[in-house]
Amino acid sequence: MQDFQSRFHQRWKHLNDPDVRALAWLLDAPDMLDPRSSQWRGRIAALPSTAGDEAAGWLAELDRDPARLHAYLAVQPFTRLGRYAEKLLAYYFEHLGILAASGVQVRAGKNETVGEFDFLLRAAGGLMHWEFATKLYLLESSGAGHEADYFVGPNLADTLGLKMRKILDRQLALAAHPAASAYLPEPVVAARALVKGWLFYHDAEAAAGMPAGVAPEHCRGFWCALGEFEASAQEIYVILPRLRWLAPFQAAADNMLDGAGLRATLAAHFERDSMPVLVALVRRDGDFIYEYDRGFIVPDDWHARAGDRVRRVRIQEAG
Repeated sequence: MQDFQSRFHQRWKHLNDPDVRALAWLLDAPDMLDPRSSQWRGRIAALPSTAGDEAAGWLAELDRDPARLHAYLAVQPFTRLGRYAEKLLAYYFEHLGILAASGVQVRAGKNETVGEFDFLLRAAGGLMHWEFATKLYLLESSGAGHEADYFVGPNLADTLGLKMRKILDRQLALAAHPAASAYLPEPVVAARALVKGWLFYHDAEAAAGMPAGVAPEHCRGFWCALGEFEASAQEIYVILPRLRWLAPFQAAADNMLDGAGLRATLAAHFERDSMPVLVALVRRDGDFIYEYDRGFIVPDDWHARAGDRVRRVRIQEAG
């Protein structure tokens, strides 16, 4: 949703550090899922709607001197996006003084890992267990439906449906496992899932109605195959590295591509790698550029492979 980028820049344009901006996005972005939807069984968590307002001064101070945050994140080139987002949120929970523990692995015996508590937060009467997911999914087909299983990860590794069934059926039940008690200083009084991210739609699907279970104000973008992509000579683009997939992009006006340069870069990429590429459409304002839209460009066979992935998932679930 392009309006989200505009609102985000209006509110957080003064933040320059990419990690601080990513944290601001986590606190301020709309949730992906609608907690009122019955399919999530009343187990969707949400940060307070005032989280961004209340953290604004802290984030501005952090932006002026982000060294401590950088040391806490200890980002490596191979860092996964989900782990990166978890560390950012853990830093925020520590700031609030409510983080009892994060990333707690539960083992049964020496060699069996039962699961992991993403966050154990201090709450009235005990601990709140929050599972946290930061995901980007592409809606595979408007004709087949808008259920969660039709939202597919760009690398085809999972779907929104698979991810949420894993969280609801397994991960949120971790505190009930006999091995978990040894890792819990207090009882877990509730378990919820916090889900942030972006959903991407093909042109025909964007106007097809609100997907079931998705929050109306969720962050959204487009996707299209390379063969469908019409690069404009008037547009400027930036290819977003994985750890910059969260917040709308803002940077000094360099490393930009025009339409011809982007298309050539994408064609060369897909000759050696089938992973879709996330592209920001940006506008220049003085010495900076600001994202106003984003989308995944996928290889021409991605749609067919995504459809096969959805069919396998649905057959497996039906069985």
